[in-house]
Amino acid sequence: MQIGVAYSEAGQQIWLSIEVPDSSTVEEAIERSGILKSFPTIDLSAQKVGIFGKLVKLDAPLRAGDRVEIYRPITCDPQTVPRRDGVGGDEDE
Repeated sequence: MQIGVAYSEAGQQIWLSIEVPDSSTVEEAIERSGILKSFPTIDLSAQKVGIFGKLVKLDAPLRAGDRVEIYRPITCDPQTVPRRDGVGGDEDE
């Protein structure tokens, strides 16, 4: 069956369309895609994965047409993020 595998890093993204056996899991599809060789920083033991934006486990079964997504950890450096003093809207008040 045909499925997609997607991943992005700052300045670089990839979407692969691959053929996998009907009984494949998310993890098997990721491994078969070769994306782990292209992005050696991917750590499936720490990063979340999903299908069409819904979080799933690595052993989740796939259906034809699914798009497997590997999510990067969200990191935020408090020193570089502008502080928002107000909550919500108008700062002119």
